[in-house]
Amino acid sequence: MARRQFRLFPQRLGFFPYVWLIYLVFPILNLQGEKGIKLLLGAALLALFAVTYRQLYWVSGKAFFLWLAVQMLIIIVLSLFYTPFNVYLGFYTSNFVSYTGKKHFKLVYAAFVVMVFIPLLPGIARMGVNDLGFLVPFLLFMLVFPFGMRSLNRSKMLEKELDQANEVIKELVKRDERMRIARDLHDTLGHTLSLITLKSQLVERLAAKDVQRAQAEAREIQRTSRAALRQMRELVSEMRAVTVAEELAEAREMLRTAEIALELEGAADLEGVSDLTQNILSLCIKEAVTNIVKHSEADRCSIAIALTEGEVRLSIRDNGVGLQQRDKENHGRSEGNGMKGMAERLSLIDGSLTLDSGETRGTVLNVVIPRVVKERKEGEAL
Repeated sequence: MARRQFRLFPQRLGFFPYVWLIYLVFPILNLQGEKGIKLLLGAALLALFAVTYRQLYWVSGKAFFLWLAVQMLIIIVLSLFYTPFNVYLGFYTSNFVSYTGKKHFKLVYAAFVVMVFIPLLPGIARMGVNDLGFLVPFLLFMLVFPFGMRSLNRSKMLEKELDQANEVIKELVKRDERMRIARDLHDTLGHTLSLITLKSQLVERLAAKDVQRAQAEAREIQRTSRAALRQMRELVSEMRAVTVAEELAEAREMLRTAEIALELEGAADLEGVSDLTQNILSLCIKEAVTNIVKHSEADRCSIAIALTEGEVRLSIRDNGVGLQQRDKENHGRSEGNGMKGMAERLSLIDGSLTLDSGETRGTVLNVVIPRVVKERKEGEAL
């Protein structure tokens, strides 16, 4: 069984928790004048304070409030028995006060205020104007800080919920579109295909008994199949085609979110290129960009589109880990299926694709689609 990797702080928070650790230098410096048991006790309390700081990022529920109470007690002891300036450790606590839910926020904030003023009450009367002028702004900021952080956390939560809602909406739209397509296929093609099946069975029975009638029925099957082909083409043409320009805008946003720089070459409007071709090109771009974000570990991506009289060329490059490493990590599964899907779509319009390693690193995907697609023979499958 693999051992669980130890992390000091949650990875999702980045460097933010580590930056706060720098400010522990000040209470450590405040211990320089102490000696003996008081010095050892102060060092132990600071070490325990660091532990509470780390734990408060990981725990929840009752454990969170327990560690927060321990942290407050440590600040009170360090401020009362060492130096009142240790009360500035309360900035750490003010950050975690903002994490409490609406139900407990008022009670926890009241305890925080008490924690701030208990160490100051014995000596505040003896402080001069200069000391108070230095202390008061920091105290006010410390007391207001939980509300600011709470508002910031709420905004992040709302943004996350909005993103989740948008994803749900997209899935509902896709599901509705699939149901509409299935309904249209059933209503328009179901009857026609059933008729072809019945007539084929009839021709099979008549082939040995009545050749002329079998030939007539066969000709009727041809007419019916042409009608079915026209119905299929009408359904495809009525489906909303995503243009290359629209897909490039979505790709840019996806890459920006993943902190991958995008370079575009060529025109994206593709005037004169059919909706079907643009739709399949858009699906190829979506699949390729998704693979880059998920598997490449790249920080740059370039998409080049070239339009000639005879063909449309699409080239997508990244500077990531390359094909061999990506295949090793994915065991050849996810990207292999994605490539197969792209190839199947491109085959509908006589297109082709190649996937190669870059000159130094990364991967290069090249797609070529003829602008004039050969007309398929009557009755040939789409």
